[in-house]
Amino acid sequence: MKNLTFMSWFVYIIECKDSKLYTGITNNLERRIKEHNSGIASRFTRSRKPVKLVHSEHCLTKPKALKREARIKSLPRNKKLTLIKGAV
Repeated sequence: MKNLTFMSWFVYIIECKDSKLYTGITNNLERRIKEHNSGIASRFTRSRKPVKLVHSEHCLTKPKALKREARIKSLPRNKKLTLIKGAV
């Protein structure tokens, strides 16, 4: 039997310097935030740094993380802010 490595995934929301919100997934949250702040993570955040992590959720699998990311991205801004505050 093969030794399977368990990999955790995170859905995260960052706030950019212009107050825009960006939602993504990663398996290494610390590294991904550093990438956003160095300008190599996404075109959207490249000109909006620095960014700060305002919300994250742990997911057991990548497909679950992708589904949760899609749900969060479909929310209007006010609902995302409510989620960030912990009320959802």
